[in-house]
Amino acid sequence: MAFRLSFTPEASSVLRKLKDQKHPKLKKVRKTLGYLETNPRHPGLETHEFSSLSGPNGEKVFEAYVENRTPGAWRVFWYYGPEPGMIRILNITAHP
Repeated sequence: MAFRLSFTPEASSVLRKLKDQKHPKLKKVRKTLGYLETNPRHPGLETHEFSSLSGPNGEKVFEAYVENRTPGAWRVFWYYGPEPGMIRILNITAHP
């Protein structure tokens, strides 16, 4: 099943900054977003629930890897919704 991605203003801002700065992580972030659209459980994403956050209506929030085994590795935080067939991207950030 393919999903449509929706971005919070915060996530949109990060993506815009990566594009404007021609940031080296942009290609990896785009690849991760592509996997989320086609298969949020793709093994390369190492998707897992991020229990210290929840969506605005109590949705489970998930963390997907942009990178692994890298200092300051980036992550994408997301949840299913707000509509069927949609994934809401909460943030794109360096691993906390």
